[in-house]
Amino acid sequence: MAASTTGRMIGSVSLASAMLLSGCATMSGLPENVTGLWGGSHVGVEFHGGLADVQFDCAAGTIDNAVYPAKDGTFSAKGTYRTGSPGPIKVGQFFESQQAAYSGQIVKGSAKAPSSMTLSLVLEDGTRFGPFQLTEDAPPQLTPCRTRAANDRSEPEGRDGQQRS
Repeated sequence: MAASTTGRMIGSVSLASAMLLSGCATMSGLPENVTGLWGGSHVGVEFHGGLADVQFDCAAGTIDNAVYPAKDGTFSAKGTYRTGSPGPIKVGQFFESQQAAYSGQIVKGSAKAPSSMTLSLVLEDGTRFGPFQLTEDAPPQLTPCRTRAANDRSEPEGRDGQQRS
């Protein structure tokens, strides 16, 4: 009877070990989420902890869920977009914020070239921005917002100098 119990225990330990190892194999097969700094002309994205802060010339936004590109590099994620200067919000400042759908594609780099990203977004009101071209580990190339006269209620000029409607 003791041999039978010992045999079952060894079998159980072996089964548990096999399950644990197969779980590890599955874990390593998961796609990697996007991390780090990505920059380009008029845009910058910094991924950290599965989320991202997005900076534009005269706006900012967030990506509110981890970005896991598909095998072909495409991705989509939900987030926000707000008009106004990028960076911290000062006490008393208010900005209009909208839900945004971010999408794009990442092309893996090589030893000679860094990875690149194409990024676009669509706001809840249907306004579209992009595509923007970004490079991994590159700083954003942002143009400071132009200031408006106190009596000018028009939208700030966009990255292409055109008024937004």
